[in-house]
Amino acid sequence: MPEWKPRNTGRARELRNAATPAERRLWEFLGRSGLGMKFSRQMPVGPWFADFLCRELRLVVELDGFSHDIDPDRDLRRDADLKARGYHVLHFTNADVMADAEAVARAIQREIERIREGGQAHP
Repeated sequence: MPEWKPRNTGRARELRNAATPAERRLWEFLGRSGLGMKFSRQMPVGPWFADFLCRELRLVVELDGFSHDIDPDRDLRRDADLKARGYHVLHFTNADVMADAEAVARAIQREIERIREGGQAHP
């Protein structure tokens, strides 16, 4: 039987409460199953926290801001690990969301449709 490991829900709660303006803006589209799929915010996935996670489709949506510029190698390691765990990973910048959140939501919707049809996620 696999060993159960508790999730760091306290840290996830802290991250949700400290959401960036871009995360709050995109949540307007993803929350309440706005794109037809249930998303959760700041969910632990292995040692990482996904900004947005659709468990059913194993889809992670990451918003990249200043903190991602500091250590881009960390992002590469995280993405490789998430992909090895079977997750699709999409990246958008905070600037993209703030400039046109609806366009970002449409891109996520296209990826949802692609995954549902059994297609490969775009890198």
